[in-house]
Parts: sequence; structure tokens; C-alpha cells
Amino acid sequence: MEINISEDCKCLGSRAAALGARAIRESITRQGHANIIVATGASQFDMLAALVDEPGIDWSEVTGFHLDEYIGMSVEHPASFRRYLWQRFVSKLPVPMKAFHFIDAEKDPGAECERLGHIINHHPIDVAFIGIGENAHIAFNDPPADFETSTPYLIVNLDEACRNQQLGEGWFADFTKVPKQAISMSVNQILRSTTIICSVPDARKSEAVRDTVEGPITDNCPASALQQHGNCHLFLDRAAAGLLKKQ
Repeated sequence: MEINISEDCKCLGSRAAALGARAIRESITRQGHANIIVATGASQFDMLAALVDEPGIDWSEVTGFHLDEYIGMSVEHPASFRRYLWQRFVSKLPVPMKAFHFIDAEKDPGAECERLGHIINHHPIDVAFIGIGENAHIAFNDPPADFETSTPYLIVNLDEACRNQQLGEGWFADFTKVPKQAISMSVNQILRSTTIICSVPDARKSEAVRDTVEGPITDNCPASALQQHGNCHLFLDRAAAGLLKKQ
């Protein structure tokens, strides 16, 4: 795992986007197309804004997926990740993407997991842009995460820490409004990505970052699985890196 520490969120986002963009360009040059995963949440604001502005990417040859979506969440809801990605990424690109496979968890979540699993199995991921939660989740794989399943997408229960993070970031009016279940990309599906770009700003993530980087690989710290990946780049600001022994 390569660790990159920036002075602030904007610099972090620019550096993460630049490395990810380079990997996308290289994939298009090598094979004529690229497949990517894009994360959501407050931690991704600066990275996505910088990625949209990266020059020289033929987005018409890029197919996208995202990590998770709340079960029963309308696309019109302010907390919808489909809405987030359309507003902050897909609609802002200079040319339309080849495809973006949004997660629709409003109808039959089990059928949606199967549908998306079939598609992503035919689109090996070149670059995954992800984050880490306050409870060290990746996607919505809260602790203890399933490290065994090879299923690309699964239905998960959201723990209290995860739901409190969503409330604290301002996505919901009160805790009772935060959904209890979601469709999430699995840990092993994320780890199948050729390159992982992980952007993690903010002091509230510092314990999760420390445990991810310096702790053992354990399902109680889902992001610790990233230690097993040979091409994972962790982008931190000073606050998020604050508890690391080596900076």
C-alpha cells in the first residue's frame, strides 16, 4: 500500500484524481477501453471535481460502476448515491461515458445484485476510486465484513456507526431516517480492481486509517483488506494521517 499525504483536502483530491486519470488513460491505450468504480460521500468531493477536469481521457470508452446504494432509496432523495454521482460526476463529464451502471435498490434488491454481478463479471475493473468510513468500512461492508464471498454485490445491514456517519455528514434529518440496509459491492470484488485509489480526508477517519495501515488484516477493520492489494494508493490529508506512526 502506497501512502500519499497532502496538506489539505483539495490537494489530496487533485493528486488522487491525477493518478487515477493516468491509470484510466493507460488502460484505454492498452486495451481500447477502461472500466472504473466511483465512490460517493463527502470524502470524494474534491477528488471527483478534479477527475472531471483531468484532460486527455476519452470518457466515451469508459464504463462505470458505483459501490453502494441504500435499499428503498428514491433517486430523488438528497442522500441517493445515484443522484450524487449523476450531479457530481456523470453529468459533468465533457463527453458521455460509454455506460454507467447505477445501482437501483428501489424494487428487488436481490435481483439487482444478480443483474449488476453479471455485468461487472464481464467488465474487469481497471481503476477503483474508493474511500474509508469512520468505522473502517469500504463500500458499505461494515465490521465484521464478509471477507469470504466472491459475490460481486450483496445486501448488507448498516451498523450504528455507519448510520451515524451518514447523519453527521448531513445527508439525513435525523437518525431514524437513515436506512438500515443497502446493496454494497463486496470486499473481494473491490480487491479484484487492477488499481485502487483510496481518498480519505478528515481527522474523524484517523483511527480507521491507523487500523487500516498499521493494524492486522481483520474483518473487524474491513479496509485492512487493502493491505493485500499490490497496487493500492492511499491518499490522506494531515488530519486523517494524524495517528500514523510514520508520516
